[in-house]
Amino acid sequence: MMAGRAHGHRNRLRRLIPRVLLIVFAVYAVSFAIYLLRQPHRPSPPDPTLRTDVRDGFRAPPSSQKPWPRLPSFLPWVGGPSPPPPPHTCEAYFGNGFSRRVEVLPARGGGGGWFRCHHSETLGSSICEGARVRLDPALIAMSRGGEPLEQVMGRAEEEELPKYEPGALLVEGPSAGRTAPLVDTGFLNNYVPTGGIGMHTMRALLESARVVPPGELHCSQWVEEPTLLVTRFEYANLFHTITDWYSAYVSSRVTNLPNRPNVVFVDGHCKAQLEQTWEALFSSVTYAKNFSGPVCFRHAILSPLGYETAMFKGLSESFSCEGASAQSLQGKPDYDKTARLSEFGEMIVASFGLPQDDIMSYKKSNGLNVLFVRREDYLAHPRHSGKVESRLSNEREVYDAIDKWAKGLKCKVNVVNGLFAHMNMKEQLRAILEASVVIGAHGAGLTHLVSATPDTKVLEIISSMYRRPHFALISQWKALEYHAINLPGSYARITDVISELSNILTGLGC
Repeated sequence: MMAGRAHGHRNRLRRLIPRVLLIVFAVYAVSFAIYLLRQPHRPSPPDPTLRTDVRDGFRAPPSSQKPWPRLPSFLPWVGGPSPPPPPHTCEAYFGNGFSRRVEVLPARGGGGGWFRCHHSETLGSSICEGARVRLDPALIAMSRGGEPLEQVMGRAEEEELPKYEPGALLVEGPSAGRTAPLVDTGFLNNYVPTGGIGMHTMRALLESARVVPPGELHCSQWVEEPTLLVTRFEYANLFHTITDWYSAYVSSRVTNLPNRPNVVFVDGHCKAQLEQTWEALFSSVTYAKNFSGPVCFRHAILSPLGYETAMFKGLSESFSCEGASAQSLQGKPDYDKTARLSEFGEMIVASFGLPQDDIMSYKKSNGLNVLFVRREDYLAHPRHSGKVESRLSNEREVYDAIDKWAKGLKCKVNVVNGLFAHMNMKEQLRAILEASVVIGAHGAGLTHLVSATPDTKVLEIISSMYRRPHFALISQWKALEYHAINLPGSYARITDVISELSNILTGLGC
């Protein structure tokens, strides 16, 4: 009997305990809810893995783009303590002379489209950028681009350059708006003048641009990351390609991009050796015609033509400009000096992962490298014969004589055969960086001087048919010691070349 009552008591306890626990949990939950309601609102901390950049109402997604490398010669482009440089000064040519901001389509709340241009009075050109921008490859007449050279031999240059139909570029505008031109002729004449360029493709793209209301972009895909739209002309020539690289780099800095942008080639050129450097410098590279339909960009930047850079304009415009170290300009700007070309050269070197400290150590311990930049036959583009015009008729003889002479010197001098046409870009850059002296006939290969170290000496052999200032100017803008031998024709006397080279090496302690 007692056992039966005890058993019944245990059963009642088993039923009662879950009910008590449920009541306790409910009381706790209600109490916690009341506590939360009484607390002031605090936003959640940002996820540290997400970029929280907000630009004109658009919150950028996590970035998959390459970060900017550390550059010893870097100086701030925007937002620094110094005012914009005065027009037509050295820094206005090479740095951020794009100081006039023109709002074409002002930004509105809610993350809609906008469009603006940054104008340089000095260069007579503009860097333009916009949000919610559409490019329609079907409205651009040009070849596909990116093909192997062998497949398109004989193709005309006109087929490779873009011709735009109205609406090739669209920008989302106000909700109450209607489809209308983005800019008028007066705007183009003021901010994107032709400047003597026969086919100004950036101006033509803006002429085609239209503003459309929200919901009218009709995109086949969206590109979330900042993207440069670039049109190249002389894409297989190193000098002209470096002007394109520089323009793209300046465009990225002036628009204050947090990472290296993507690049879309709005041209139909075939693949060339120099494309590997575009891929190293920027986050990705593609051709406009590779998109299957209209492509929309959260943030697009129109990069000016290479013909509009200081490197090209310096060939015909006279302005006072000397290279200087970034350290000497830090905090005390001198607008007649610049470190921008050195900064850009470091950008190229860093993009290929070449450690400059190791190279400087090599130069100190392995003698003096004399790099002879050679010209040799190679197939450059669909209209090229494969033959390179000689600028120095006895180049091989000069090279062999220097090599033989150097072997008899008491100090260690290594003569390097710079056959750049058959070296990849990383090998070319390493040869330039390791050189104590760079020697060569006038030719595009000497444009690599933009990446040379500050102690490099330059000896240019100039035939009477090619008296052009390209490399004297690059040396000046980089503060490199420059020497020239001006020939009466295209034949160089061996004794003259060795005499000049001997004087340079003497200055290096040899």
